[in-house]
Amino acid sequence: MKKDVVFLLMKTLEALCITSPPSIEIEVPREKTFGDLSTPLAMGIAKVLKKPPKKIAEEIANKLQASYIFEKVEIAGPGFINVTFTQSYLHSSLQQLLSAEKSYLRENIGNGKKVLVEFVSANPTGPLHIGHARGAAAGNALCNLLEESGFKVDREYYINDAGRQVKLLGLSVYARYQQLLGCDVSFPEDGYRGRYIDDEAVALLAEKGEGYKETSFDLCGADITSWTYSRMLELIRTDLRRFGIKEFDFWVSEKEIFSRGEVRDAIESLKQNGLIYERDQAFWFRSTAFNDDKDRVVIKRDGEYTYFASDIAYHKNKLERGYDIIVDIWGADHHGYIPRIESVMQAFGYDITKFKVILVQMVNLMKQGEPFQMSKRAGTFVTLGEIIDLVGADITKFIFLTRKADSHLDFDLDVVTATSAENPVFYVQYANARISSILANARDQGIEAGQGADLGRLGESSELGLIKKLLLYPMVLENAARTLEPHRITFYLQELAGMFHTYYHDHRIIGADAELSRARLSLCKGIKIVLSDALAILGVSAPDKM
Repeated sequence: MKKDVVFLLMKTLEALCITSPPSIEIEVPREKTFGDLSTPLAMGIAKVLKKPPKKIAEEIANKLQASYIFEKVEIAGPGFINVTFTQSYLHSSLQQLLSAEKSYLRENIGNGKKVLVEFVSANPTGPLHIGHARGAAAGNALCNLLEESGFKVDREYYINDAGRQVKLLGLSVYARYQQLLGCDVSFPEDGYRGRYIDDEAVALLAEKGEGYKETSFDLCGADITSWTYSRMLELIRTDLRRFGIKEFDFWVSEKEIFSRGEVRDAIESLKQNGLIYERDQAFWFRSTAFNDDKDRVVIKRDGEYTYFASDIAYHKNKLERGYDIIVDIWGADHHGYIPRIESVMQAFGYDITKFKVILVQMVNLMKQGEPFQMSKRAGTFVTLGEIIDLVGADITKFIFLTRKADSHLDFDLDVVTATSAENPVFYVQYANARISSILANARDQGIEAGQGADLGRLGESSELGLIKKLLLYPMVLENAARTLEPHRITFYLQELAGMFHTYYHDHRIIGADAELSRARLSLCKGIKIVLSDALAILGVSAPDKM
């Protein structure tokens, strides 16, 4: 619908001799009485034409009124143009949707632009927790959405495998291993204390035997750390596969960035440009030159690089790969890191508008309205594996995508496991399954949806409302892609499912009137096409039976 309205508005602007029109904004009015779609175009071109917006809106409305697709074209407020579509237009558009399916639903707004999305990137020091899972769901859905919108998307996981945390992982497993053998080795005060550390120590003993018994960590620590790190990384990969996250195109190792000399070279490049200086026996990056609130240490007094130094090299690496857009999905606690990385991009001469950050808030696990603690297998957090075992990947992903990523989210176990309208996942998936059952029943009776159906029989207000909702789907996808907000699709799905369930309750789909039955079956097929498509973008299955 949006495409058709924009096309007619462009033709109208040509007739008004406006050769360089502004971007045409199309909105869905909040009130149904204001029509199906609305545009503030007249107010946007008032200065160009040197006329009152309302007068311009009237001129545009008069020309639009001649089109067969509009039942009404009205002016509201200071110059909004509201349009209502004819039933014949709605019916013909539904027929196009039934014929073309996916291709009818797509707007190529990406035009092949290259996008790099880095997400999850959890330290390989333990299992993924429920917070990582929310970032995984958001990143996966965003990548799917951008790909379906015409972008060339690469998915990336950055492995923090060069710092103290990985060594501490190895030291924690080493201590538990020695204790299993009866050796008097104290556990590090800041070690990792989840039960998974005990499990890894048992696995190490089973695989290596007593080969490291009473051996100092200085001698065997590198081997144990490497062994444990590899197992943790494989556990992360396994959990992501179980969660239905598409395979990452790149796994970038921080250790390899160091070994290739990229950190050294990046700092040297900044130094040559006068952006690194020495103070208090440390080296600082002059990030305040690029609107950061303070300068940042990159080399400490002891000569070691800071975490920020490797982040500088990593983002320089990203920039040099030629992406049009770089998206980082971080935990909300990294908010203050955004200006820091933006300062790096500017220091290397890149446009910071290419850099987008999506912040993901933590998740509150609830049961019966109260905070809920599971087995705490990982020590102080709930693992992704535990959530998948308890409620499944589909439910988890969908619930994570019911809110904007930077909004707090309560994950209520009672709600998400209910088989009722209270459970938004069940509500949407059941709509798809219910339609599958209806279509199968129709086929058993020799009635095929979409074949020669007279869609003009769909005249009920609820039927026309459903058609309009389906035709808005491409606009929902476009807006979600432009704003990097896949949760908009989840909102849309819940509204569409709600409209369908109400329609099903109030109307008989297959009845004595064969022509009306075929028309209603065609409408159901159109709803199923959109439901299945949207769920696939979210990374959620569309079951035919429940």
